[in-house]
Amino acid sequence: MTRPNRAGISALAESSRERFEEFASRFGGARRRPGARPALTEGYWQALKDLFTRDVTHEGLRQLLQHETQETFRFLTREVDLTDLAALPWYERQPRSLWRFFLAVAFRLSPWRRVLFAGSAIVLGFGWVGFLLHLLAVGPFSLEPFSNTRTWLLVSATAFFFLLTLELRDKLSLKGDLEVARQIQFGLLPFEPFEKDGIAIATAMRPANTVGGDYFDVIELGDGQLAIAVGDVAGKGMPAALLMALLQGSLRTLLSAGLRGEELVAKLNAHLCTNIPSNRLITLFYGELDAATGRLRYVNAGHNPPFLLEARGAGRSAGHPVRLAATAMALGITTDTAFPSMVTELASGDRLVLYTDGVTEAEDPQDREYGEARLAAWIQANREQPGRRLIDGVIAEVLEHCDTARPRDDMTLLCLDFYGGTDAPPSGGSV
Repeated sequence: MTRPNRAGISALAESSRERFEEFASRFGGARRRPGARPALTEGYWQALKDLFTRDVTHEGLRQLLQHETQETFRFLTREVDLTDLAALPWYERQPRSLWRFFLAVAFRLSPWRRVLFAGSAIVLGFGWVGFLLHLLAVGPFSLEPFSNTRTWLLVSATAFFFLLTLELRDKLSLKGDLEVARQIQFGLLPFEPFEKDGIAIATAMRPANTVGGDYFDVIELGDGQLAIAVGDVAGKGMPAALLMALLQGSLRTLLSAGLRGEELVAKLNAHLCTNIPSNRLITLFYGELDAATGRLRYVNAGHNPPFLLEARGAGRSAGHPVRLAATAMALGITTDTAFPSMVTELASGDRLVLYTDGVTEAEDPQDREYGEARLAAWIQANREQPGRRLIDGVIAEVLEHCDTARPRDDMTLLCLDFYGGTDAPPSGGSV
């Protein structure tokens, strides 16, 4: 997103920080200068006691040791088939069941986490074998093993391992839900190449997380009219994905009601102002293209200005990309704003490239942004490439720039090639 997005995120971060400081103030009174020690007052100790005793009940312990443990075991082993072990004696069945359980958990982890999990589980297992052998050697009623520091370290490590296993269940369950959400989100978006009436469109999206807040759409309006949209919801992850779905549904509903252009975007903004949190906003480029004439009427609500690459022709030299600047502020901020449109004429061979700020604001390990200048130069240098190769090349170029740094924001690109009237794309096409 553009800079207003960062303002929204900063407001959210400030709110979270204030809530944490209010909680932390209970442990040390007013905000202190860095390095100062907390005042060990009676209120401090009372707050500490409340932290570790509130809602701690026998029923909660029973739920932890019985219900949650059983649910975790069922979740992690639900794909493990143990029916062939039923006829074996217990001393063979239990070790084999444990081994399959171990492999089932390891399979769900990424490679290096798998290695760490296996190593820690093996070390912990050997620790308990050693403890039991030592206990048998000194006698089962001896207290000597329990006076050993290593025994209590083993107990602590086991409790910690148990806690992490419960947390792993929660994480894997959430990950499964996110994967389903990703499939639903990707099913809502038109990733299939579009070629009709002399227009070819290729699209690509790479979420920073499993799901993202970027949005793009290609909607046929009838009578040779085509609507294109690219938007960016403040933030990322599941909250942004939910708002993205709201944006798409609202936009398509308003189009179905017959609204177009400035009126459509104004109605969409009013609806979003009512239905999204006050610390969220959405940037949107919305355009309506006439396939017969190449007339593009668009509203750019605070979105990154797309690049228009003009083809060589009468009086045209195919110079540097032209920018379609913003015409209004972002959506979801206030209802008291206008959304004027602008018009540009596309000629046969022109190309329009839309993107979100996850592309230009991607940073390398030294926090240097990829930048709009570099994006413009890359598009200009590869302007003869088919649209599919162009946008895939941009994403590859950005990821190469990021190197070992993980992209922090969603990346979306839409490449529209206009060939005029019903002319077919040249050999190779846009896709």
